[in-house]
Amino acid sequence: MVTRLLVSQGVQLGSRLVATRLAPSSSPHLIKIHSMNPMLKNVKFNSTPFRQPARLIGSSSVRGGLGIFRHLLKLRYWVFGGAVGGGYAVSTTMKEKLEWLNQYLPDTDRWKSYADSFGRYVADFRLPDDSIFRKGMDGLRSAADWLDERTQGDLSVMFSEEGSAVKQFSIFPDSTPKGGAEAKAGEGAAGKDTDAELQAQLLKIQLQYQQEIEKLEKENQELRKQILLSRNPKSAKPVKMALIDLYSDVLDELSDYDGDELGGQDHLPRVVVVGDQSSGKTSVLEMVAQARIFPRGGGEMMTRSPVKVTLSEGPYHVARFKDSQREFDLTQESELSALRREIELRMRSSVRPGETISNQVISLSVQGPGLQRMVLVDLPGIISTQTLGMASDTRQRIQTLAKTYMENPNAIILCIQDGSIDAERSNVTDLVSEIDPAGKRTIFVLTKVDMAEANLLNPDRIRQILDGKLFPMMALGYFAVITGKGQGDESITAIRKYEEEFFQKSKLFKEGVLKPGQMTTRNLSMAVSKCFWNMVRESIEQQADTFKARRFNLETEWKNSFPHIRQMARDELFEKARSEILDNVMNLNQVPPQEWEEAIHDELWKSVRQHVFDSIYYNATEATDAGAFNTVVDIKLRHWVEKMLPNKAIDVGSDVLMAQFGKMLEMSVQDQLYDKLKGRVVEEMRKRHQWENKALSTLRIMQQSALEDRVIPDKRSWGESIQFLDRALREQRSLLEQQLNEACGPTRTQQWIRWKRLSESQRASTAIRSELEQLLTRKERLHQNLGNDEVTAARKNLETKGVTVESDQVRELWKNVFRYHLLGKAVTAANDCKKGFYHYQKGFTDVQFECQDLVLFWRIQKMLDVTSNALRQQLVNVEERRLEREISDILDEFSTQRTEKKNLLTGKRVDLAEEIQRVRRIQEKLEQFIDALNKEKPVR
Repeated sequence: MVTRLLVSQGVQLGSRLVATRLAPSSSPHLIKIHSMNPMLKNVKFNSTPFRQPARLIGSSSVRGGLGIFRHLLKLRYWVFGGAVGGGYAVSTTMKEKLEWLNQYLPDTDRWKSYADSFGRYVADFRLPDDSIFRKGMDGLRSAADWLDERTQGDLSVMFSEEGSAVKQFSIFPDSTPKGGAEAKAGEGAAGKDTDAELQAQLLKIQLQYQQEIEKLEKENQELRKQILLSRNPKSAKPVKMALIDLYSDVLDELSDYDGDELGGQDHLPRVVVVGDQSSGKTSVLEMVAQARIFPRGGGEMMTRSPVKVTLSEGPYHVARFKDSQREFDLTQESELSALRREIELRMRSSVRPGETISNQVISLSVQGPGLQRMVLVDLPGIISTQTLGMASDTRQRIQTLAKTYMENPNAIILCIQDGSIDAERSNVTDLVSEIDPAGKRTIFVLTKVDMAEANLLNPDRIRQILDGKLFPMMALGYFAVITGKGQGDESITAIRKYEEEFFQKSKLFKEGVLKPGQMTTRNLSMAVSKCFWNMVRESIEQQADTFKARRFNLETEWKNSFPHIRQMARDELFEKARSEILDNVMNLNQVPPQEWEEAIHDELWKSVRQHVFDSIYYNATEATDAGAFNTVVDIKLRHWVEKMLPNKAIDVGSDVLMAQFGKMLEMSVQDQLYDKLKGRVVEEMRKRHQWENKALSTLRIMQQSALEDRVIPDKRSWGESIQFLDRALREQRSLLEQQLNEACGPTRTQQWIRWKRLSESQRASTAIRSELEQLLTRKERLHQNLGNDEVTAARKNLETKGVTVESDQVRELWKNVFRYHLLGKAVTAANDCKKGFYHYQKGFTDVQFECQDLVLFWRIQKMLDVTSNALRQQLVNVEERRLEREISDILDEFSTQRTEKKNLLTGKRVDLAEEIQRVRRIQEKLEQFIDALNKEKPVR
């Protein structure tokens, strides 16, 4: 593009220059072009015409031809000069305009290096051997032949209704012997297990995806609210809600909590839809909502939790969940499918592991033209038999759930009865008659009347049902409806049309069995809506007064129990704890580097001390001279640093970080309410946080270099090494003494003071210890592994004293006795080395003692210092930021898990504040609804 622009502008400018040259005053322009173009410096232009040769003068024709030729020769200079000048001018102009591109384009050297590298790569590139491709194509051809043989060339049979391709075809046909029915059955069971496992994993991923979507939607809603308020806080007005939506909000507040928590005070009206499983209960609700909004399972239980559906009239037929901003267009089949999947996913996510149904309410609002305003609750269908895969208490839990909703004295019971089966097989009618025997708030609905008319020979039976004379129950009204023709893909419009046509032609209607007001779901919707609003108007004032009195009692209890503490519900307490915990993570930056290094140094030494003595020091003391001692030490140290030490150091660094974080939590968050939350955060953090292992190899090199340094540089380092050696020897000797005392029991003085006696094993251990200590005084050179001769001699000496012991007892106790004695001598030698730095510099040639122990512990001390410094830098620069992110993620997860939050923040103070806040919200929303209800004219 740029090149094309340069050429076009150059040609235009050149043309203008040529035209100017043809003009009378053209010389100045040529002079200007000549002076400004460096390419034309050596070209000499003459303003006078070209001289003609003398021999051509005298011929007019020749003269005319030469004149034309002369002008042509002049034209070439004009064209050449114009093109060069124009190109130069355009180049200068575009260079200035496109100078900003230089900062985004690499320089010439970099382009050249890229080109060279690419050229070498292309030169070295070789295609693989053709045999690989040939083998692959042969395999594909054989697979295609096998597939054609199995399917006879028709792939559609693999996806027929009889089963999937996985179930019909075996990928390895030769692996199953002919006639092996048991093997085939085992393969089928394994396939089912695999399918179930994959479905469980898919469901788990879908649930996580759904939780993330809900979390993002809530955050988006809050951000939008904050943006609107920040633009003009004074003009922010509450959004006016429809009357039915105000009432639905009140029910949502109540459905979020168990009925026992409110003391059974949830007596607000709603329409409770109950019926036997597969009786058409959900289909009736869909006909009322005028949309196929619920999932279907072909006889399988699909309604696994209560679904509260709020119906309202509006210009568009849409649906929306209470906790989501997405609207589903119910006129689009793709949107309906998405809504059904969403409902099914929410139901499955609400069911706990090991259970079949859930009490958690799914709140859905449906708006559309001609919908009757009301609130319906769809419950799981009543079952008479539990199938495999259901929890053992499923039947009882479904009945308990239905009773809980129906026992509300203001609830309208919509009892659904399947008209295509015998009335004696009904379960729901007995349950409804038990709750509402007088039928003051029950509406009976008979479904599948078309099938009933086709199957029943006696129409009087249907008349008895609709007159309330067959079932032992009473009702406010009886309705007959049709919710489908038995096809799953029917639209609501087609079903309504079929329903109206059927009742117009029905024998039951013509014979007077069905009355006009008892037929169609349209009449049912209007009747239920009218009954619902009458019940609301009659009971809402009393319910508001009940919650008002409840609020007053709770607030009085709070003032008496917690007079100087502000009311904070669980969510507010959690947010406060979250901010304090994250502040503590930020405060880790304020810990001094020296404190970090000291903590890591001490903790690392505690974790490696036993290994240093057991695997290195004790083995090195078996050496006969200083050279052998150093050889053993070098071998053991190298093996230690290559196999164990770096990983152990990283574990220590992680433990120190966790310990420091827990210490800060204890110091800052003083409220006991947060103890469980703090402990849970630390526990989860220990499970998740893994120290970054990128610097593991570097740490190993640093440790190896420190351990290979045998030179103690100065007297100050010599003195620090002696202190470290003396402290380490005395600590280890104290541990051995404690172990010996536990094995041998209390001394005589302790027995007398504490009134304790020795056991038989302690008496034997005391005798063995005494004998072994005498052995140490008799022999100067002994090893930590006692020989057979020494063991036999010790046992014989003990037998003469009346003590019989085993060889293993002697060897086991000998290790501690020998090491205790060895460390005592090492402490004495360390004191002798305090003033031996001068002799150390001369190689101990002028004295009888050597301080090889001191050099070993100097190397270990230097390794501890180097490791502590490296881990401290890793901790401050990397791990603290990672810890902050991980803790923030943990708290975010806890914030979305209501049960987890409830378990972590407990106590009377939390429960009381939570209930006050809940009752206050319910009362305020009730008052808002009553105010709107009084302004609306009642429908008659």
